[in-house]
Amino acid sequence: MFELLEPICLVTFLADECNEELAALGHPTYWDGYFASRAAPLGRVPAEVVHAAFYNFADGEAARHIPSAWETIPAEASVAARERGSAASVRRILGAELATSPGLLRAADLTTTAATGASTEGRMMYAGMRTLALPVDPVARLWHSATMLREHRGDGHIAALLGAGIGGTEAHVLGALDAGIHPAESFGRIHHLPKKRLAAVMDGMRERGLLDADGRFTDAGRETKARIEAVTDELAAPPYDALSPEELDDLAAELAPITATLTAAGSR
Repeated sequence: MFELLEPICLVTFLADECNEELAALGHPTYWDGYFASRAAPLGRVPAEVVHAAFYNFADGEAARHIPSAWETIPAEASVAARERGSAASVRRILGAELATSPGLLRAADLTTTAATGASTEGRMMYAGMRTLALPVDPVARLWHSATMLREHRGDGHIAALLGAGIGGTEAHVLGALDAGIHPAESFGRIHHLPKKRLAAVMDGMRERGLLDADGRFTDAGRETKARIEAVTDELAAPPYDALSPEELDDLAAELAPITATLTAAGSR
């Protein structure tokens, strides 16, 4: 389900429409719009809370955007712009025939059932999304519900990382190496960090036996990454208990052409 739904969510970050909508509100940079719109369902919380909820951003990064991104632009307007732009991207990429098809409506209905059927306990970002009104438009509702499930999974992923004793920057190192990026310090999400900070992270992971002297996975490091992903999958499963086996099959079948179209376009 992650593989089927993720391309729907990625338009928010990869396609132009969402960024254009947020820029039109007055957000001067991509990251201002990102923090303002994604964090808004939590309420007007301090940067420290956003940093904790997002987990893997560098120290001080959230504070460069929160709360300043909300001072002149209502948080609710940023959320609405994100939804509006994301739905426009999905609709453009899918084309009129697929975007208005009975299959998309069925996929939106089933995804919404799953996305609204899970417990919010311990799920900060998911709980925030659950407070938002469901869109009426099927394309917007499909994006919204897929994004709720993405945040639910993300909350579980953070729990898995915490359980394994992996911090936010360390998670990026594991992800980079798993994607074949070496040295991990060159990965785009962390390459800008101070060299002293990155060196301390890498040294700490070596001391724990997760990395070898060359900064590559040890067997223990690879096993740790695999265990985190397995726990993440396990914790992401409960929303789908709201669907019968037949409905799950229907959802996978209806999402298949939608996902294939978005994937072919790179969700752009």
